[in-house]
Formats: sequence, C-alpha cells, structure tokens
Amino acid sequence: MAVRLDEIDVQLLNELQQDADRSNLELARIIGLSPAATLNRVRRLKKSGVIRTISARLDPGQAGFPLQVYVSATLTRHEPRASRIFEQAVLAIPQVIAADWVAGEIDVMLLIVARDVAELQHVLTQLSLKGAQRLTTLLRLQEIKPTSPLPLTSSPES
Repeated sequence: MAVRLDEIDVQLLNELQQDADRSNLELARIIGLSPAATLNRVRRLKKSGVIRTISARLDPGQAGFPLQVYVSATLTRHEPRASRIFEQAVLAIPQVIAADWVAGEIDVMLLIVARDVAELQHVLTQLSLKGAQRLTTLLRLQEIKPTSPLPLTSSPES
C-alpha cells in the first residue's frame, strides 16, 4: 500500500529527486521548515521505504564502461529453484546494474555495462550457465531521457 504523502512531503521529495546532494539546511530553507523538521521528514520517508537510498548517478562511459547493453533473458526452466539460481547469479555479477522480472515473452530484462566485448561475453556466458536459455542483447547507443523524477502529487484527504 502506498504511503500517504502531504504537500510538504511531495515538495521535499521533488527537491531530493532534482538534487539529492543538497544539505539538510538548504532543503529546510527551500521547503520552509526548520532543519530539525526537515530531517525528521526525510528520516520518516526513508523508514517508510518511499526513499530507498540517496546516491550519485554516474555516467557509465565516463567511468570506463563504454559498452552498455540491454539484455532480455528467457529461462530454461520456469520453477522457483531455477529462478532463485538465476536471480542469485544476477545479484552476484557487478556488471549487471539493473534487473527486472517481467511478464510477456521474456522473463528478465537486464542492463549490463562492460569495459569491452570480452567482458560482456564473460557476463553473458555466466548468465547462460545459470539458466538463461535465450539471451537477446540490444546495444545502447545514446540516452534520450535519463531516469526521471516520479510525477508526485499529495495523497487525497480521506
């Protein structure tokens, strides 16, 4: 169930989505709350799970990973044990920077980064050995739109 957000929560979350590097003092000034009240709200939003983490977004190419590929995977077997083995493998491969179970003709969508083709081939081999029957790779050429802020609104009063 979604957490109820008031207008101040939404404003605070929107500011954090735009620039999570702001100090608590700066956030408090922008939101119009005391630093203590702002900090308490951020802590509450973290505890509730609305804020998962606050982190830096890196440019993969600038950080030494010129190859970025989307990989769709279909598993050989569709049973809980096989899914767990594949999931554990995905979690253990640092080059897999995002992964989602999906519904449809494929089972999993992955975003993989690599320094070169040999490293990418190694990752794909690891995935195949852990239950991926069919892997389809799509080379990411250029970002059109980065991961964007959620279009938040406050929860209606009940």
